Amino acid sequence: MATKITQRKPAKKPVKKGSSSFMSKLSRFLFKGFFMVFRNIRFFLSLLFKFVPVPFTPLMVIRAIENKTAGKEVYFSHDWEPIENVSVNLQKAVIASEDGTFLNHNGFDFTAMQKAYKNNERGRRIKGGSTISQQTAKNVFLWQGRSYLRKGLEAYFTVLIEVIWGKERIMEVYLNSIEMGDGVYGAQAAAEHWYRKDAVNLTPIQAAGIAAILPSPRKYTATSSSSYINNRKSKIMRVMRTVGKIEY
Repeated sequence: MATKITQRKPAKKPVKKGSSSFMSKLSRFLFKGFFMVFRNIRFFLSLLFKFVPVPFTPLMVIRAIENKTAGKEVYFSHDWEPIENVSVNLQKAVIASEDGTFLNHNGFDFTAMQKAYKNNERGRRIKGGSTISQQTAKNVFLWQGRSYLRKGLEAYFTVLIEVIWGKERIMEVYLNSIEMGDGVYGAQAAAEHWYRKDAVNLTPIQAAGIAAILPSPRKYTATSSSSYINNRKSKIMRVMRTVGKIEY
């Protein structure tokens, strides 16, 4: 008589709900902790840079790494100058070329952003519509790129510096930190590089020349310029005359 042998299936181990719940709570706690630390560090830096010159920006580091990787000479020129030592002509030139409503908006120019969006939708040349405040926030605190995360952080820091710094300090940091040539950062370095003079002595046409290359400062030159840049200079000069007295 044959004997039927049956095998018992191994019993399933009960899921320890307490352990799963603990790990979930730990993950949320660590995420919140990281976010709090990140926020506090950035807030501290925002407060610090209201009074202290910005020594370097993420872009300067990125450019140095790019040149090093490519086997090129790692070079950059960056000399911080208070806004009193930067020609009013250059201040007017960047307002005329980059952000015509800088003195009036609260960090964002929604009209310009909408116009840029429509232009990009039609397949025209990509134009961001970012204000000087947004560009400053990105240059000082963030990396380059077009991700939603970076844009969200850019908006956060834009509000922060508008509240903490004010317009004059934003302009001062902007003019001392943006890329104005290949390895050239800030107004003083740009004035020396392009015109062999101090930033305080820039004439209107020279200031317009520097402002004209800002969309692609490593591609274009402020002197011996292409017809495209010369046309931009002329346009910037015309708009500069309408800026009037700058009152921060």
